[in-house]
Amino acid sequence: MTPILASTPFAEGHWNGPGPWWPIFPLLWLLFLVALFVTLGMLGRRRWRYAGQEAGRRAGEARLAERYASGDIDEHEYERRLATLRRLGGGS
Repeated sequence: MTPILASTPFAEGHWNGPGPWWPIFPLLWLLFLVALFVTLGMLGRRRWRYAGQEAGRRAGEARLAERYASGDIDEHEYERRLATLRRLGGGS
C-alpha cells in the first residue's frame, strides 16, 4: 500500500514553484477590490446627492406650510405654490 503523500508532486520532488503565472491571482483580487470600491463610491455619491435634493425640497415645503399656518397665504395660494415647488423639485 503506497502512502497518499507519495502520489503528490511535493513528495516526489517535482514541484518547481508556482510558475510565471502567479501574479495573475493578486492582480485579479486587486481589480475586484478596485471595482468594488468604485461601485460603492458611485452609489454613495448618488445617494447623498439625492438626499440633499430631498432635504431642500422638504425644507421648502415646511417653510410654505409655516406661512400657511401663520396666515400669510390662503389655501389656494398654498396649494398653487406647493404644486409649483413639487413640479420644479421633482424634475432635478
